[in-house]
Amino acid sequence: MNDEFDYQQFLKTVTREPGVYQMFGSDEKILYVGKAKNLKNRLSSYFRSSGLPIKTQALVEKIAYIQVTIADSERAALVLEQSLIKSLRPPYNILLKDDKSYPYIFISDGDYPRIAFHRGMKHKKGEYYGPFPNAGAVHQSLNFIQKTFRVRQCEDSVFNHRARPCLQYQINRCTAPCVKLINEADYQDDMNHAALFLKGESNELMSQLADKMETASAELEFEKAGIYRDQISMLRKIQSDHNIESGKGYIDIFALIKKGASQCVHVLYIRHGRILGSRSFFPQNKLGLPEGEFLAAFLEQFYIANQNRELPQEIIINHPLAGSEKKLLEEALAERHGNKISILQNVRAQRQKWLMTAVTAAEQNLLAHLNTKQNLQQRYAALQEVMELDEQPQRLECFDISHTFGELTVASCVVFDQSGALTSDYRRFNIEGITGGDDYAAMEQALSRRYTRLQKGEGTLPDILLIDGGKGQLNKARAVLSELGVNQVMILGIAKGTTRKPGFETLVLESGEEKVLNSDSPALHLLQEIRDEAHRFAITGHKQRRDKKRKTSTLEGIAGVGAKRRRELLRHFGGIQEVKAANVDELANVPGISKKIAEDIYSALRSE
Repeated sequence: MNDEFDYQQFLKTVTREPGVYQMFGSDEKILYVGKAKNLKNRLSSYFRSSGLPIKTQALVEKIAYIQVTIADSERAALVLEQSLIKSLRPPYNILLKDDKSYPYIFISDGDYPRIAFHRGMKHKKGEYYGPFPNAGAVHQSLNFIQKTFRVRQCEDSVFNHRARPCLQYQINRCTAPCVKLINEADYQDDMNHAALFLKGESNELMSQLADKMETASAELEFEKAGIYRDQISMLRKIQSDHNIESGKGYIDIFALIKKGASQCVHVLYIRHGRILGSRSFFPQNKLGLPEGEFLAAFLEQFYIANQNRELPQEIIINHPLAGSEKKLLEEALAERHGNKISILQNVRAQRQKWLMTAVTAAEQNLLAHLNTKQNLQQRYAALQEVMELDEQPQRLECFDISHTFGELTVASCVVFDQSGALTSDYRRFNIEGITGGDDYAAMEQALSRRYTRLQKGEGTLPDILLIDGGKGQLNKARAVLSELGVNQVMILGIAKGTTRKPGFETLVLESGEEKVLNSDSPALHLLQEIRDEAHRFAITGHKQRRDKKRKTSTLEGIAGVGAKRRRELLRHFGGIQEVKAANVDELANVPGISKKIAEDIYSALRSE
């Protein structure tokens, strides 16, 4: 902590009222803005003698002075906090770059209305539909409307001076109202149908189109009936593609996924029961907040700091918020909205499918974000600097071990190069003939099998061999490679710190030297990603092996006992446990089982 800041004297003067506090560094620049129901209690928690997270300790050490502002209530403190975060942008707060105004779809007044993209002030006469989450969602909807209902999108200055139909008419995207190839009533019908679509009134729209199709058929206007049929077909298809839930659902869905020190929040916007758009955010978590606290801070920034943001009827999340944070946010949003807004985590049916869609998108987008060329180059350059290498490493391999209480051990080997994960070179090793739970022996066997093949030319040696473990595992790896004559591969251990949390790992070098990198180090992020991928690949292989064993009958592998005899044994005794409990004479009573085979079965089942 800054020596100039006397926190004990400061805490004596702090009120117990709700409010906002601002932490400043010695250069008088803002560090962090927070809110509290009780300012004295909250600020005292930063200066307790133990139990403070390491990343929060780093913040506290930079504090030169703190300013507080009293608020009328905790809810008012939340609003003020987000206003200050938005204007001051403190480095230790979660910050979003999302201040653009939201787009709408505009339908003008007039005999032949125009439908168009709109952003900004609503000064034109007509109807505005939205706001939409992003421009892409608007253009997608406009494209569908143009193909389905063939209403015009051209500027009035173009529309008023046309002498003949444009290209949009030629490609069947417009009915050419500019040259009166459609009468006013029919055009207004098409625009009304487009408006129903934008309102999400799908059932009413389908009903109207079906009625018009039947009327046109009855009047022998088969071409017009065919147009209505095609419109119904296109609406059915978009309902299927977008998982529309009977026109219901005005929901924002948030999925938070963490990978090492990086995280992605993917937002899915559901409007009128269909997915209208989505967006991924990659905010920094400089205080190392747990998932629930991080998501609460993100939601506060997302909705409270941006007063122009559209509010949904429901918010669905994939991590629970603390009860007090959830209640406070719901109250603050209800005050803005005028109606209650529920924040939910445990959902079912279609809402659960939407949430899983958001989770999958967050996982994929975070992986893509981490593996962008710029990110990877920065990480490899940082690793070169940390390891004091003459050149950037081109290829890294990492090993990990997975088992259940020592059974069915699987070792994984994952490979990364400067393009990211090289999945074609991944390998798994089923470990046999060792004492259950002996990870050192498992690592020795996996490394021996892997590098014996590489020494024979069956692949490429890595520049760095990354071992998930400390000095013990590193020494075992060094002994194996030395015995095989592999001297050109650098070995690096990555051991979990005392807290066993991401961001606090210790790097163990071949010399025995230990290094602890900053939690925001690009080199550490690269090593974390490779280590986590090796862990995932090992667990997946172990689960597959375990599931295969569970599906395999213990009778398989006994000489002379084929599928027919296994079936007879199970039918006779009723189950595998009863077969195991039977003696030789009882086994020999089963049709097709001789005395000799019964003895073989009895011996095999007891030798397991």
